Amino acid sequence: MSTTGNVVVITGASSGFGALTARALADAGHTVYAGMRQTTGRNAPQVRAAAHYADEHHADLRPIELDVNSQLSVDTAVAQIEAEHGRVDVLIHNAGHMVTGPAEAFTPDQLAELYNVNVLSTQRVNRAVLPGMRRRRQGLVLWVSSTSVKGGTPPYLAPYFAAKAAMDSLAVSYAGELARWGVETSIVVPGSFTSGTNHFAHSGHPDDTAVEAEYESRYPGLMDQVAKKLAALAPEDAPASLVSVEIARIVALPAGKRPYRVHIDPADDGSEEVSETADRIRRGFLTRIGLADLLTVRS
Repeated sequence: MSTTGNVVVITGASSGFGALTARALADAGHTVYAGMRQTTGRNAPQVRAAAHYADEHHADLRPIELDVNSQLSVDTAVAQIEAEHGRVDVLIHNAGHMVTGPAEAFTPDQLAELYNVNVLSTQRVNRAVLPGMRRRRQGLVLWVSSTSVKGGTPPYLAPYFAAKAAMDSLAVSYAGELARWGVETSIVVPGSFTSGTNHFAHSGHPDDTAVEAEYESRYPGLMDQVAKKLAALAPEDAPASLVSVEIARIVALPAGKRPYRVHIDPADDGSEEVSETADRIRRGFLTRIGLADLLTVRS
């Protein structure tokens, strides 16, 4: 077990990008706390799989009960990690949930639930982890965003796209507010990987089935069409592990050298081009109002 790497916390690590990233970072010599909920229930098999991986690969991979929808669960998990190590060096916001269907057919409560998982969860975890990072004047907060924030946006994914856009916007604001504390921000932007994750397979559906049926009369089979087209855009040799490999690369970089935003989008939906423009305008605006120092971390 490594005692020389970073202490990493990653949310939503039971499957998909989260599980892949937890393993990649543990393989790289970091102590990785793989946050997931229901570790003694629904996700017990994932806990056993992580423990088996750790034993087989001699890696420091530690599943931990962390329900991002519960501040008590988040606070308890972070307190345990800080009691065991005295710090959290890297926080990775990965937890998220996708829904598919016509936007009108989702109830407001469903949208609120989606925002809770994809957006409010990051605030809960930040409020638990950031005080320690700010005290030490160091740390990395890495946000797993989505090309849907600024790239091509096919229909029937609106609630998920809106939630990811809100999370990305929060990450951008946090970047400036944490810079003078010496805490870095990296935003990793995956494209539409339709295999290797459970996003599409486990996606939620609208509660208002009557409205959903009305849309089906005008847009028959649309979601299946979108899924097939997205899958066809991605090269066959572009596995979801491209994302976890890139995250591991970023974490391994020296403090102060990590990129602000990186895209991993084999389908190339245009997000990178739009993001480059938006990030350039942000840099220019902060410089114009005398806050250029917020573009780099200060130790």
